[in-house]
Amino acid sequence: MLKSQTPAPDTETRPPSHLFYLSSLRRPLVDRAEGIYIWTQDGRRFIDGSSGPMVANIGHSNRNVLDAMKRQMDRATFAYRLHFENEPAEELARLLATKLPEGMDRIFFVSGGSEATESCIKLARQWAVATGQPKRWKVITRFPSYHGGTLGSLSVTGDDALAETFAPMMQVMPTVPAPAAWRDRDNLSLEQRGIRYADMLEEKILAEGPESVLAFIMEPVGGAATAALVAPDSYYPRIREICDRYGILLIHDEVMSGAGRTGKFLGGDHWNCKPDIVALSKGLGSGYAPLGALAAPMRLVQPVLASGGFQHGHTYAGNPLACAAGLAVLGEMDRLGMIANAADMGDLLMGELKGLAKRFPFIADVRGKGLLLGAEMVADPDTLRLIAPEKKATQRLLDLAYERGLIIYGRKVKGGVDGDNFMVAPPMIVTREQIGEIVAIIGDSLQVLAGELDLPVEG
Repeated sequence: MLKSQTPAPDTETRPPSHLFYLSSLRRPLVDRAEGIYIWTQDGRRFIDGSSGPMVANIGHSNRNVLDAMKRQMDRATFAYRLHFENEPAEELARLLATKLPEGMDRIFFVSGGSEATESCIKLARQWAVATGQPKRWKVITRFPSYHGGTLGSLSVTGDDALAETFAPMMQVMPTVPAPAAWRDRDNLSLEQRGIRYADMLEEKILAEGPESVLAFIMEPVGGAATAALVAPDSYYPRIREICDRYGILLIHDEVMSGAGRTGKFLGGDHWNCKPDIVALSKGLGSGYAPLGALAAPMRLVQPVLASGGFQHGHTYAGNPLACAAGLAVLGEMDRLGMIANAADMGDLLMGELKGLAKRFPFIADVRGKGLLLGAEMVADPDTLRLIAPEKKATQRLLDLAYERGLIIYGRKVKGGVDGDNFMVAPPMIVTREQIGEIVAIIGDSLQVLAGELDLPVEG
């Protein structure tokens, strides 16, 4: 996450905090937020250039969403799903089903992304048992990848920095390489590389024993673990074909790429790649309330229901206040044409980031879809030699941008251990002028970073 190397001005006079997160370093107290901006109590303004951790898709403090939440608060803020149905949950499920691939019309609401991916895995397993396939339990995932922080979702997360400590406590699942085809130095075309990476899944299935493999989970457009990695187009249909060949469920983790951020409602929609199960969160509630969802077709849900019901759930599943927020969020996306804007502004931002890559050739790759974009930095653009880890290039860039009033995102892209990158993912309401301001600050920050770390600069 974002951490400052120097304390913010208002932290010196504040009482000690009883909270603990990644470190003891303090951040300034937030005062208010509106649109793509956040203000602190000491009067500074920040551009939310990453929508938090790619959450605030529709921007901050949307009045229509707040009003919808207030109306629901005046009626009921909690109704336990085993005791009552509630109208916001029913309406949100109906609306969501119209935006998902045909037949993906059974929805289970949760409170966040880790819950969503874990719910997908548990539905898949219960479906296998209910249909007489109890030997299927392995969920193949990609390395690197990120699917959540609970022990279940962490077991399918390809990130050594996050998972290694907890490995003795969980069932670690088999992995295949993430399709980082841009790094490969061979005589294959990108499309041929896409097929090769997809075929690695088949090789892993055969090595594990097809009768033991339950599902393959992947992000159609990568998140923080791969900085918006996009596979070659050939990868997606081949993955679908392989899963069908062996009766394996394809789970799309759309926690970060879903809810319109990539310029289509789902990231997988760019390739007409239809999964068997979808996980959604982040942009679905857009930061207004903790909300996520599992979506699946009736052909998977019915056997589970018939065998005694979905043995899973958390206290806040289908919470009426959270669902009222989600319903209003989707309404605002439609009313303001935000998904189309994400596509248009994403094209503009992609072009600007590629322009920065020409100025700063240590940016070896710019990638993503819509307003989920990432750039990878290296010490040598010809050999792709990594920047020395002790230089902490990613963190330094984040700090430089933060000092200039811009929040961007970054995480190591080689299993959470090595590889430097940054991600730019502003809210879907961003304008051309605001993108110009974002890119200018990134450019200034890269210039300073290059000087400090002796990285190559053109001109």
